[in-house]
Amino acid sequence: MSDTALRRLVHNLKGAPRLVKDSAFRGGAPSTDRTRSTFVFGNVFLHLHAVRTHLWSLRWSTTWGLGIAAMAAFLVTLATGVLLMFYYKPHPLAAYDSIKDIHFVVPTGRFIRNIHRWAANAMVVVVLLHMARVFFTAAYRQRREFNWLVGMALLATTLGLSFTGYLLPWDQLAYWAITIGANIAQSPREVTDALNITDRFDPGGFQKLLLLGSDTVGEEALIRFYVLHVMLLPLVLAALAAVHFWRIRKDGGLARPADADARVGAPGIDSLPVFTDSPRKTYQLAALVRGKTAAVGRSPEATVPSMPHLFYAELAVLMLTVAGCLALGILSDAPLKELANPGVPENPAKAPWYFLGLQELVSYSAFMGGIGIPAIVLLGLGLIPFLDRETQGTGEWFGGPGGKKVVLQAAGVGLLSTLSIEALAIRFGWIREWFPHIPQLVVTFLNPGTVLTAVFAAYSMWLVRRHDSTRAGALGLFTCFLCGFIVLTVIGSYFRGPNWAFYWSHADWPAH
Repeated sequence: MSDTALRRLVHNLKGAPRLVKDSAFRGGAPSTDRTRSTFVFGNVFLHLHAVRTHLWSLRWSTTWGLGIAAMAAFLVTLATGVLLMFYYKPHPLAAYDSIKDIHFVVPTGRFIRNIHRWAANAMVVVVLLHMARVFFTAAYRQRREFNWLVGMALLATTLGLSFTGYLLPWDQLAYWAITIGANIAQSPREVTDALNITDRFDPGGFQKLLLLGSDTVGEEALIRFYVLHVMLLPLVLAALAAVHFWRIRKDGGLARPADADARVGAPGIDSLPVFTDSPRKTYQLAALVRGKTAAVGRSPEATVPSMPHLFYAELAVLMLTVAGCLALGILSDAPLKELANPGVPENPAKAPWYFLGLQELVSYSAFMGGIGIPAIVLLGLGLIPFLDRETQGTGEWFGGPGGKKVVLQAAGVGLLSTLSIEALAIRFGWIREWFPHIPQLVVTFLNPGTVLTAVFAAYSMWLVRRHDSTRAGALGLFTCFLCGFIVLTVIGSYFRGPNWAFYWSHADWPAH
């Protein structure tokens, strides 16, 4: 008996690797539609996908893989960030030296830090492009309104992640960039000071204190930014991303035109018949719940199994994103200036590149540039899916009344109006220079940023009337703001020098 049990034990020990593999991959190799489906059903990561994907969604031109690229950049940032945490010390007396150690002493430390920096920047760029793609294909419309709001929260969290990481090197660049951010948080004082009520009502001071934990950028600010950067915001982003993907799944996959089946043509012979095996189980859920899913009533004939078609495409995007971050990490080092010195301000002190457009507006009015106009833009973006209840053009690039022509005209209006107002303000100054004794509240609410916003809003309303379509107005407004953001960011990045003065070239900056 004991000999038989021992023999069985040896036999089971030899078969343990196969048993472990079978317990992890229960359905075996996915070779039929059924096993491909169970492969998706049984995987904790892949079950957010539908088992079949429409051919329209597999076209590169539909999404350009931007959503997956953003997730890939996040994963690269997460992995490299964890590695950096082994050596980073979040204290003003040690942070800069620990970054120098990572940069110059730790084997591959500079390379890992470079990848982390480029993946973070790539994530910001790709998330912005992804949001523009969703808007220009009208993929925010009915049934997807909430997911649009989740996407906006993802964008805000991405910017927060990047901004909180900016302070961690504790060099001059980081210190003064965060000082600018703290001053923007305090900008409501521009209004409360003008009304002489700051002593009783000071939301600006509260916001700055909440951000920094103190009146100045110091130890409290560094530990807050560190905790936000490595723990809180990544958890928030992961939770939002899970909800985002899940809602895409529940809303029937990517948005596509109503006649997408006809546009993709007849499916290939290898994709037919759609169902090859008899069902093993049936479910009688009818009448148990109200409503129906987005997939009910849609034909599966223009679809293919997600495994392997969709997953291979996603893997390709993941590999391209990683390769791009690796290449940039080899070619360019993450910046590291001298140790932060609160007594010697940077001139010019510039915010991260994605906030330079706002910094340009802040130079005219801290409150409207840093708080007022961003709040208006966020409110407008959040309301778009609830104001645009049309259906024409859903799932198509630049779909809807006016279409691509409206977008091209709006791009011209956005670029010309931004350049014109900026040129006027740079060449001739603004009302403070024209009327030195004018009340501060007038300067606060009548500046290049608010004028530009009013021009864009008026143009959008004109488009609504001309095309009798809220979609046309939304297309015009979004395009104008996008062009304004690009122009202001370029000016802030390349044409602003000491004291935020305009210079055509860095060579024209005054010598010290």
